[in-house]
Amino acid sequence: MWYAVTAILALLAGVAIGFFIARKYMENYLKNNPPINEQMLKVMMAQMGQKPSQKKINQMMSQMNKLQKK
Repeated sequence: MWYAVTAILALLAGVAIGFFIARKYMENYLKNNPPINEQMLKVMMAQMGQKPSQKKINQMMSQMNKLQKK
């Protein structure tokens, strides 16, 4: 009986600890390697038929950084 209870508690603790470790790892990864950079924005805007100016790209990057920090 005690073996089953101990096994279930160990399993739940392992799942919880694994979740928090994976979450922290992904937060750090996305912080260090943002999913969109300036070059990607230029390409996306060109594909949409817009001529990307540096001012517009800087505005979009600053807006994304603000949203990412929240």
